[in-house]
Amino acid sequence: MSKKIEGVLTAIVTTFDDNGDFCATRMRKQVQRQLKNGNSIFCNGTNGEFFVLNEKEKLAVTEVCVDEVAGKAPVMAHIGEISTRETIKLGKQIEKMGVDAVSVITPYFIPVKQEELIYHYTKIADALTVPVFMYNIPARTGNTILPETAAKLGEHPNILGIKDSAGSYESLKGFTDVAKKMSNFNVLTGPDSLIYQGFVDGCVGSISGLANVAPGQINAIWKHFKEGNLEQSKAAQDAVGELRKNLYATVFSPAAVKKALALMGEEVGVSRYPIEFSDSDIAAIKAIVAKL
Repeated sequence: MSKKIEGVLTAIVTTFDDNGDFCATRMRKQVQRQLKNGNSIFCNGTNGEFFVLNEKEKLAVTEVCVDEVAGKAPVMAHIGEISTRETIKLGKQIEKMGVDAVSVITPYFIPVKQEELIYHYTKIADALTVPVFMYNIPARTGNTILPETAAKLGEHPNILGIKDSAGSYESLKGFTDVAKKMSNFNVLTGPDSLIYQGFVDGCVGSISGLANVAPGQINAIWKHFKEGNLEQSKAAQDAVGELRKNLYATVFSPAAVKKALALMGEEVGVSRYPIEFSDSDIAAIKAIVAKL
């Protein structure tokens, strides 16, 4: 791994043009915006709308991010597909682009047992040369990675840890407890509400969707923590609490994030999946942006 995965990685939005097609020019602007605020890049994740991108687009997004970052910060790409075979196929293409790590969501739509998750992740880690992070987001997949399963998989030399987006402190603590017993196991927080607490408990980084909207404010949580100023780090976390709560209460977060960016004057396009903003939704997001 050429760059250490730590700090804030923005779960960057995938930018579309006015026709709804991927726009590399707009993508580069968003990458630069994050770099200027001290954040690294996580592409093709939930906020990147991987679930409505085809393979060619996922490769294009990754290529643009790696090229624009130009080695100045870590780049992680999500490669998870429903099947082990398709995940490996995509991963083999993406690892050639120079990413520093990849993340792999659990299979979705189909229910899988813990031993099947072990098989799935082991096969992927065996097949790839780039370091792998598991990605736990049961609300979207219907499948949960248990801490004991994560610990077992953490013994694999090419599995570096897990991104936990289960949304609860109980879930996050289960994985940070594993990390305390395994020196080579790293935990990344997913929920923006748990960034500070995650750092306190030993998380190496946070993958933040809210950093699209508030890149400097989210980075401040990490910056102050790294400096040893826990009081300021906690204050930075508290400062974005209301923003997160209000924005994510409108519609599914990726669409809310994109709408907020548009209202801030950022050209990112609209989300592809079926979504319709009511007048009250737009008014609420406008008020949130105005405060920000």
